Amino acid sequence: MQSTMEKITSADLMKLEDEYGAHNYHPLDVVLKRGEGVHVWDVEGKQYYDFLSAYSAVNQGHCHPKIVAALIDQAKRLTLTSRAFYNDSLGPYEKFITNYFGYDKVLPMNTGAEAVETAIKLCRKWAYEKKGLEENSGQIIVCENNFHGRTTTIVSFSTDPVAKKNFGPFTSGFIRIPYDDLEALENVLAKNPNVAGFLVEPIQGEAGVFVPRDGYLAGAKRLCEKHKVLFIADEVQTGVGRTGKLLAVDHEDVH
Repeated sequence: MQSTMEKITSADLMKLEDEYGAHNYHPLDVVLKRGEGVHVWDVEGKQYYDFLSAYSAVNQGHCHPKIVAALIDQAKRLTLTSRAFYNDSLGPYEKFITNYFGYDKVLPMNTGAEAVETAIKLCRKWAYEKKGLEENSGQIIVCENNFHGRTTTIVSFSTDPVAKKNFGPFTSGFIRIPYDDLEALENVLAKNPNVAGFLVEPIQGEAGVFVPRDGYLAGAKRLCEKHKVLFIADEVQTGVGRTGKLLAVDHEDVH
């Protein structure tokens, strides 16, 4: 005998979400049940190609057997330690990932927005402790039509009215300039001594997949070094081989 959940239809499930879930998102009218590789199936058994790949978070495909095996193995051994203790996995992971990407340190994050928030904090702290800016004076340059997440601070420097409506008051300390415009970046850097960093997407995703002109990223990095500010690349959607290089900034040898 089939269970109640096995008999439930896509329409039933969408109605449940509409009735009991917060209306913070507007999904497509497809209710997915399982996936394998590049394919997903809805509750009625219809098969699809998953070209969205969870906004690129599932580029490795659904239910990759090696990843599933690693998840099961860890779940059988230890659930969570928190950072209150050392464990036998974090150190080896940190060594592997820093060597793999060629960086000195890593701070693992759960989400892209969390990573951007942490980058903002790190940038400001560096500006006060290393660059010598007066505390609470540091500003970060961002680009128009950006998308870095949906936290209160991040939507504060968004130019998308939908992302900001009814969520104010907003966090200050950000300067917006046009994307792919080195002259605009240089003008702000030359005139504002309190700039701590420049936050940019190597390719703007949410805005419509805008690829900057050749030399933009390398030029921006040079300007940041010239004016002693941090260059921060948000590679949440472009990193880990999605553009043909390990990181999108690698196309212009930015490191």
